[in-house]
Parts: sequence; structure tokens; C-alpha cells
Amino acid sequence: MVAHPQIDNSSTEQFLKRGAELVQADWHHLDELVTFSIAKERQLLVDAQRIIFQFPMYWYTAPASLINWQTKILSNKFLQTSLSGKELGIVVTTGQPAKAFKTGGAVGYTLDQILTPYQVLARQAQMKFLPIFAIYQFYYLSETAQLQLLMDYQRYLSQQFPDSLENRSQWYLQYFTQHHLADNDNKNLIKATFSQITQELDNAQTTLNLIKQDEDDTLE
Repeated sequence: MVAHPQIDNSSTEQFLKRGAELVQADWHHLDELVTFSIAKERQLLVDAQRIIFQFPMYWYTAPASLINWQTKILSNKFLQTSLSGKELGIVVTTGQPAKAFKTGGAVGYTLDQILTPYQVLARQAQMKFLPIFAIYQFYYLSETAQLQLLMDYQRYLSQQFPDSLENRSQWYLQYFTQHHLADNDNKNLIKATFSQITQELDNAQTTLNLIKQDEDDTLE
């Protein structure tokens, strides 16, 4: 669910839209909806496992299009009966630097505090609230930083949570395979490397579990 009243003039949103297309995520621009069917909008939510609200921060809240959409589409009964077990994520862009949202910063409140209503919404609907994906001053990022942001954004849309090293490895392995980002020799090397990393992580987790079990047995 993307809310932005001037999306065609936003280089940030156009950049993110391309990223969403690469992982085949649905891009539902709310500002384009002159009218909409409550039943169809709700069905979009029911069909999705991961629901993302994406918007630029306007005076420390979402644009009017998202607020209006929420008011018309969401109800107590719908939240409590239709969205349980799904994931809710927030992608928010801001023209202020990250340090402004830290203790003692210019804003004085963290993004988690400012966007608390969405955490409450997730709690009411018995959804899992994902860590907020914040984009600070996109236009100041270097090309390398933008490319890293693109990959992180795509992972946020489609990677299994939690954002563990194992889940990252699995996602990158699948991504490289699907998008043919390397020739056959390099692709095979990449696949072998990620497969090895994943196996080593599994072995390390097993060892860690055994150590914890031994410690628990010792304390008994």
C-alpha cells in the first residue's frame, strides 16, 4: 500500500517501485484510486501474507491518502477476524537525517515512537509487526549506498523474517538464481558458496543448542 500524492515526481518512489517489480511485489498506489471497492481492498489484504504501508513522512504521520484508506477499509471486526498471523511492515522516507530521530536529536523521538499507532494496529489485528524500514535523505546517498538500499528494500519485501544470516543467505541464493546476475561459472560458485554458508550456519546452530543444553543440565 503506497501513499504518495506526487509519486511521479519522487525519484525515491520510482527507485523503490523498480525494486518491488524485481521481486514481483504488488505495488498498490492509493493516490490513484479516485473511488474504490471496500470488498476488493479488503481482499487484497486477505490474500497477502506480508502487508507493507509505504509513505513519505508528512508532519510525522502518513499522507492523507493512507489515512483515508485506513478509515474506510479497516474496521474492528475486519482486523480481529481477517488478518491474524499476517505480517505488517512500514517503509517510511524522510528528508531528515537518521540522527534527528535519536535521543537528543532535532526531532526528539524515534521513528518507533512516532509510528506507534501502526504497532497498535498490528497488535489489535494479531499481526506480526516487522522492524520499520526507514530511508533517510535518499537524494544524498551515493550510488553504492543506493544500490545497497535497493537490495535491502527487496529483502524487506520478500525475505523470510527474522533477518538472520541464514535467511539472508537463502534469499541471495534464490535472487541470483532467478535474475541470472552472473554467468554460469560464477553463478555456480555463488550457489556453492551460499549453500556452504547455510550448512555451516546449521551446524553452528546445532552446536550452540547442544552447548545450551549442557549448560542447562549442569544448572539443574
